[in-house]
Amino acid sequence: MPTPQEVLRVLSRVVEPERGRDIVRLKMVRNLRVEDGRVSFTLVFNRPDTDFARQAPEQCRKLLQEAFGPELAVQIDTDTEMIGLEVQGGGPMPSVQPEGVLNFIAVASGKGGVGKSTVAVNLAVALAQQGYDVGLLDADIYGPSVPTMFGVRDEKPRVNEQRKIVPLVRHNVRLLSMGFIVDPEQAVIWRGPMVAKALRQFLGEADWGELDFLILDLPPGTGDVPLTIVQSIALTGAIIVSTPQPVALADARKGVAMFRNVQVPVLGIVENMAYFSPPDLPDRKYYIFGRGGARRLAEELDVPFLGEIPIEEAVREGGDLGKPIVLAEPESASAKAFYRLAEQVVEQVNLRNAEQPPTQRVEILYR
Repeated sequence: MPTPQEVLRVLSRVVEPERGRDIVRLKMVRNLRVEDGRVSFTLVFNRPDTDFARQAPEQCRKLLQEAFGPELAVQIDTDTEMIGLEVQGGGPMPSVQPEGVLNFIAVASGKGGVGKSTVAVNLAVALAQQGYDVGLLDADIYGPSVPTMFGVRDEKPRVNEQRKIVPLVRHNVRLLSMGFIVDPEQAVIWRGPMVAKALRQFLGEADWGELDFLILDLPPGTGDVPLTIVQSIALTGAIIVSTPQPVALADARKGVAMFRNVQVPVLGIVENMAYFSPPDLPDRKYYIFGRGGARRLAEELDVPFLGEIPIEEAVREGGDLGKPIVLAEPESASAKAFYRLAEQVVEQVNLRNAEQPPTQRVEILYR
C-alpha cells in the first residue's frame, strides 16, 4: 500500500488547466484515506460542468493504478463548493481573509532570540525559489525585522486605485511590515486593540494577489498578536521555532499548546541553532545549546519534526545585508537545511489539506 504522501505526489501530476496548478496545490483533494487496501478521496470542484471536472476522476484513478499496480482499489467521490450565493437584506460583513491565498502559515516561537524571523524569511524565499507564489507578513509589530532582512528598510508600499496596500516585492516574495510605515528610530507603543486593527488592515486591506503561501512572522510569546491572527483568518497551520536548550523548549511547549487550544494544526517544530560546524572542519559538529531537544519535544507532543538549522556566520551576515542565506550561499549547510524545511512544510500542508473533509465555502454577496 502507498503512503498518503506517495498518493499526493502522484495526484500532483494532475493539473487544472485554467489555473495551471495541480489539484493538490489547489486543495482540490480532500478526505484522503489510505487503508484496508483502498485509496479513497474526494475531488472538490468550483465548476462541476467543465471537461476537466468530468475527466479528472478517471485521470486520477489511471495514474494511481499505473504507479501502485492495477489491483489497487481506488474510490473517488466528487463535491462542489458553492460560490456567489446572494443573501437578501443583510448588511456588509467585512472579512480580512485575503482572496486568492491558498494557505496561511504562522511561524511562531515561545520566546524571543531563537531565530524565528530568520526561519520565516528563509522559508519564504526557499518556497519562492521552489516555484511557489509566496507572501510574507511581518506581524511582529513591536520589533519588525523583515525590512532589514530583505534589504528594503528605505522603501514604502504604495496604495492602488482600489485603495489597497500593494506589498513590496523582493526575491520574488511579497512583503508587508510595520517597519515600512513607522520611523525605525521610534518605538511602537500600542495597546492590543491598535495592534489588532493594524494586522487586520495588513490582511484585509492589502492586495496580496494569488498566493500559494502567506507566511506570517508572529512576535514571540502567546499574546495579543497570535490570538488576533487566529481570530481573523483560518490558518492552515503553525510552525514552532526553538533552540535545543530546555529554557527555549519550555516556551515552545506553550506555543504548541496555544495553537492546539485554538484548533490550529501544528505543522511541526524546527530546531534552530542546532549545532556549529567550524568552516575548516565541516564534518565536526558542536552542540552549543544542547543536542536534539526540539526533536525529543516533537516526539513527546506527537507533532512532526521539520528539521535542524545549524549556526553559520553567513546566516547572520545575510540577514543584516538583506540577502537571505538561501540566496547568498545556496550550497551552504544552512541553505540546504532551509530548502529541506520548505519541502517538509509543503508536504505537511498538502497532507493536512488532503485529510480535511470537503467544505461548502460560501462567498456571501450583499445588495
